[in-house]
Amino acid sequence: MPAVRVDGIEVAYDRVGQGPPLVLAHGALTDARLFRPQLEELADEFTVIAWDEPGAGRSGDVPPGFALADYARCLAAVIEDADLGPAHVLGVSWGGTVVLELYRHHRGLVRTLLLVDTYAGWKGSLPAAEVRSRVEGAERMLAVPPEEFAPTLPGLFAGQPSPEAVRLLSVMSADTRARSMRAELTVMAEADQRELLPKIEVPTLLLWGELDARSPVEPVAHQFLAAIPQATLVVLPGIGHLTNVEAPEPFNRTVREFCRAHS
Repeated sequence: MPAVRVDGIEVAYDRVGQGPPLVLAHGALTDARLFRPQLEELADEFTVIAWDEPGAGRSGDVPPGFALADYARCLAAVIEDADLGPAHVLGVSWGGTVVLELYRHHRGLVRTLLLVDTYAGWKGSLPAAEVRSRVEGAERMLAVPPEEFAPTLPGLFAGQPSPEAVRLLSVMSADTRARSMRAELTVMAEADQRELLPKIEVPTLLLWGELDARSPVEPVAHQFLAAIPQATLVVLPGIGHLTNVEAPEPFNRTVREFCRAHS
């Protein structure tokens, strides 16, 4: 297991395959295991890197006051440690917000952006009432006794997920740390990256599930499409928020074709 130390935090990541680099950033309450379908299928053509962000999986805990720029700095350190930049960089949900911040501060490491069912921060993409509702829901999860802490997010799938997907999400949920969830919540609720979007100068894939209830195609994906100069939107029909898990075949095919076109 490769790992890099950033300001005292050990950041772990998986690396498989050979070819142009493709870096994967997972969403909240998950870790690198979210990308098993991509690690297995895309390693024939790409060097695929999937990190455990600080506070998740095999990586060390987040310290107090950890900010969005700190997550981005740690992801930059992973790319540099693997000696792979500039890379195709993909972020799912909260991971897409981290990837956008990576571009803001470390754009020399980014060949293309692949933004999947994501946000320009909750404040930058969702109505204020929805942000308040999500914060309150997360606070209720965090308020339970430690032995009862088992966070889940509603609306991840449009259809019935496979038994394998359910098991995987259950395992990752059980491994979630309350401190990590609070850090993500604090950052995400206040993040507003709308001013960054028109400044993105690399080809950008927007990959969305048609029935995503957490980050709806309309208005969120269309706001990205209107703001980013070189953006292309691909919508997977009948799919919800976790497109890479719910529909791995069309997801992987779309990612492969986009990265090929810009390698």
